Amino acid sequence: MSEVVSFKLSVRQSTGHSNCGVLTAFSAASASVRRGPGAESLTGPGLGKMIHSLFLINCSGDIFLEKHWKSVVSQSVCDYFFEAQEKAADVENVPPVISTPHHYLISIYRDKLFFVSVIQTEVPPLFVIEFLHRVADTFQDYFGECSEAAIKDNVVIVYELLEEMLDNGFPLATESNILKELIKPPTILRSVVNSITGSSNVGDTLPTGQLSNIPWRRAGVKYTNNEAYFDVVEEIDAIIDKSGSTVFAEIQGVIDACIKLSGMPDLSLSFMNPRLLDDVSFHPCIRFKRWESERVLSFIPPDGNFRLISYRVSSQNLVAIPVYVKHSISFKENSSCGRFDVTIGPKQNMGKTIEGVTVTVHMPKVVLNMNLTPTQGSYTFDPVTKVLTWDVGKITPQKLPSLKGLVNLQSGAPKPEENPSLNIQFKIQQLAISGLKVNRLDMYGEKYKPFKGVKYVTKAGKFQVRT
Repeated sequence: MSEVVSFKLSVRQSTGHSNCGVLTAFSAASASVRRGPGAESLTGPGLGKMIHSLFLINCSGDIFLEKHWKSVVSQSVCDYFFEAQEKAADVENVPPVISTPHHYLISIYRDKLFFVSVIQTEVPPLFVIEFLHRVADTFQDYFGECSEAAIKDNVVIVYELLEEMLDNGFPLATESNILKELIKPPTILRSVVNSITGSSNVGDTLPTGQLSNIPWRRAGVKYTNNEAYFDVVEEIDAIIDKSGSTVFAEIQGVIDACIKLSGMPDLSLSFMNPRLLDDVSFHPCIRFKRWESERVLSFIPPDGNFRLISYRVSSQNLVAIPVYVKHSISFKENSSCGRFDVTIGPKQNMGKTIEGVTVTVHMPKVVLNMNLTPTQGSYTFDPVTKVLTWDVGKITPQKLPSLKGLVNLQSGAPKPEENPSLNIQFKIQQLAISGLKVNRLDMYGEKYKPFKGVKYVTKAGKFQVRT
C-alpha cells in the first residue's frame, strides 16, 4: 500500500465517472489478485477486511454518520483527512488516498459529501473507490438524492443497505435491483406501517437472482409496456491556453441504460464506429469475448436503471472543442482598477445549440468588486470568496454573449502575478461530441417487440481556459 500512496493517484471523482468495471471482479469469488509474494484470493484474509469503517462528512466538516464493520474506529482518525482538506485548494483536489500511522483513508467526493473509508490492510485503492461510488449511487437510487438531509431522514434504511452491501468488510450485493429485493425502498405507507408494527424494510426471502447464474437480474419480471432506453452521456475535459490552442483534451463517456423488459431478454447493442472507444469499463452482464471479437455489446440486462459501460476517448482521436473564448483581463501596476472583457461563442457544435453555459472565474484576492455589463444572461460576484459567476444560457451565433467592465482593486496592493482561469460549463443535447453512434439494438429470447430509444448528451467536465 505504501507504493500506492507514494504514487500520485489521479482518480476522477465527479458524479457519474466511477470505474464501473472494477466491481466485475467482486462477483468472481475465485479470482485472485497478484501482488507479488503471498498473493491472496479476493476472499482471502488480506482482502476479506477491505473496509473497516465508513464516515460520511459534510462540507462543514461535520461527521454526521459512521458505520463500523469490525471494532469501532475513533472519529479522531478523520483528523488526518481534515488536514489534507485544508491543504487542498479545492474540494475535488483532496488526495483520494491518505496514509496515517495505523490506517489508510480512501475517500470520494459526491454531491457535496465526503465518503471516507478506513482501511487497515493492503488493498487495491480502486476497489474501495468504486465501492464508495456504488454506495453513493445506491443512496441516489433509493432516496432520489444523495444528500445529508435524505440520508438522515432514512438513516435506518442506510444502515440496512450498508449491512447488505458490505459483508465482513468486503463488497457483497452492489446491484440496485438485487438490493431492492433485499431491502424495500422507502415509501410513506411503509414508513407508517414499520413505525406501528416495529418491522423493518429487510425482505424475508433471498432474491431470486442470487440463486441463478445471472445474479444481476431477478426472475419473473413482467411489464405491460416493454421499453429499452439508452443515454449516451459524454463529458469533455479540456485545457485551452491563452492563444486558444488545446493543451489537453479528453472525453469521458458513459452509456446508462433503463431496461424494463419482461422475461429474460438477450440484447445485442452495436455501434457505427466502436473503434473510437478507449479504456472501456463494462458492467458484469456484458460478454467480454463477444466485444473483443466483434465489438458488439451482448448481454442479459439487469432490471431497471444501470450503467452499461464507461469509456474514454483520448486526444489521439482529435477531440472536438465545441466553444471558443475571446478574453482580455488586465491589471495595471500601481492602479486601483483593471479591465475585464470576455466573449464566448460556438466553435464546433455540429448544428446543435450549446445551452446551459456558465462561466466561473476565481478572481485574485486583491479584487474588491467588479462593475460589469453582460450582453446576455446575468452575473454575480462574491466579494468574500472572490468568485465571479456568469450565467450565460444559450449561445446564438448571430449575437455572441460578452461580459465586460471594470475591476476594482485594493489601493496600494501589488499587481496580481497571474491572470485567473475561466472555468466553463455547457451542455449540448442530441450530440455525442466523440462522434459515437448506436447502430442498432437486437433482442433475442423473447417474442414481443420493445420500444427502443437512444439519447445523446455532451457536457463540459473540467473545461478550463487560461488567460
